[in-house]
Amino acid sequence: MPALITILDIGLGVAGLLIILKLYDRKPTLPLPPGPRKLPIIGNLFDVPAESQWLTFAKWGNLVSISVFGEKMIIVNSAAVAIDMLEKKGSNYSDRPIIQMGGELVGWKNTLGLLPYGDRLKDYRRLFHQFFGSNASMSRFYPLEEAETHKFLKRLLLSPQDLDKHIRRTAGTIILHISHGYEVKEADDPLVVLANVALEQFSLSAAPGSFLVNLIPAMSWIPAWFPGAKFKITAREWANTLNEMVERPYQYVKEQMAQGTAAPSFTENLLRELDMNSEKEEGIKWSAASMYVAGADTTVSSIYAFFKAMALYPEVAAEAQAEIDSIIGSERLPSFADRKDLPYVNALALELTRWHTVVPTGLSHVAKKDDIHDGFLIPKGTVIIPNIWKMQHDSRIYPDPMVFNPKRFLGPSPEPDPRKIFFGFGRRICPGRVLADSSIFISCAMTLAVFNITKYVDESGQVIEPVVEPTGGPVLSRPTPFLCSIKPRSQKALSLITAEVEMP
Repeated sequence: MPALITILDIGLGVAGLLIILKLYDRKPTLPLPPGPRKLPIIGNLFDVPAESQWLTFAKWGNLVSISVFGEKMIIVNSAAVAIDMLEKKGSNYSDRPIIQMGGELVGWKNTLGLLPYGDRLKDYRRLFHQFFGSNASMSRFYPLEEAETHKFLKRLLLSPQDLDKHIRRTAGTIILHISHGYEVKEADDPLVVLANVALEQFSLSAAPGSFLVNLIPAMSWIPAWFPGAKFKITAREWANTLNEMVERPYQYVKEQMAQGTAAPSFTENLLRELDMNSEKEEGIKWSAASMYVAGADTTVSSIYAFFKAMALYPEVAAEAQAEIDSIIGSERLPSFADRKDLPYVNALALELTRWHTVVPTGLSHVAKKDDIHDGFLIPKGTVIIPNIWKMQHDSRIYPDPMVFNPKRFLGPSPEPDPRKIFFGFGRRICPGRVLADSSIFISCAMTLAVFNITKYVDESGQVIEPVVEPTGGPVLSRPTPFLCSIKPRSQKALSLITAEVEMP
């Protein structure tokens, strides 16, 4: 009998355990948001394309749930829903998901965009806000932006076929000057080239479908020599690129400070603190690098899209030029002091941020704890993906959304300001938005003042139509390459372009 009693005891214990587990494993009383049908194990893996994901997401509802290998994701296609969740409930939705390849293995988790919500992130944001987080603090850099944009006009005059290269160099110059007091070289500057390589690697490393480890995080424990673990070797190489991008401009500032020749900059200003230690230095180094990576490529993409828009919509360019001519005349270039008097040019810059969505699905958020929204359960750990492209092309909010129309932001009933969603939401809103906004405005205003931008006509007289669709990059969306004609508007415009640049 003792053996029988033991078996019964075990049986009852196991049964009790199963009942307890069943009780704790009860299905939620509230449903998840609706979504496409999930397959066993892989979930919605085949529903999410590798490129232009935002276009697929846009076909679904305002709030949609999907899963891939068990990871729950919520797609938010409505600006109103995104604001209700990510801003009004910011305390619950301010964290970032863990990206195994790009964040953990390569090291991008140390940059502002992927940093977990906490004291370090708050410190970064506080430093950014103090340095250029408002129009008042940003105004000290207006002379620099005007001078570098004037240099951009000169380069554009000499080699308009190198448009993308000139835009990239100008954006890099402005941000590296502000972040590190670094003077970018006229030719291919090594720091600009290095940063561009690192940014491209990040874009690839963060793509859900590019590396299996992003979908199956446990693979990160596989040793590099194991079959199928080539991603570990790639991650090590890309981590070296990232570290070099972070270290080289930082060491440049320290060397310049030691020689007494350091230009004023974000990094130089912070390194002059008396109670400096290794932890603070690490924070300065990564926050300064974050400044560059957050702004360089996004600004480049926006300004490149501006030239495409002007070639496609000559009537918009003509109206902006008429406003510039009537307010400023032809004796000087526009400046930031003119901004308040140029409502149409301001509206044009706004429309640019809406028409071409630089980061179509934003940077994802994570739910810290269970939440109930609109009657749906949002479980703890769920990744929230705001489909910013859809929000900015929602015909209910922006009629004829594919049309570039600055007038939508003018008149007695303007459409909503796209910057309220373009730069993200809540406690993760982009701290460099004032810099980005000012760069876009001054580039549009100064370029239109002196150049006509039209569609390219080849040697046979054939008009080359620019393709409107952007590239489908996993993180950043760039306009597809295109040709356009860029010529001075007049002899007077030519003289303004070739005049000496007034350096700050």
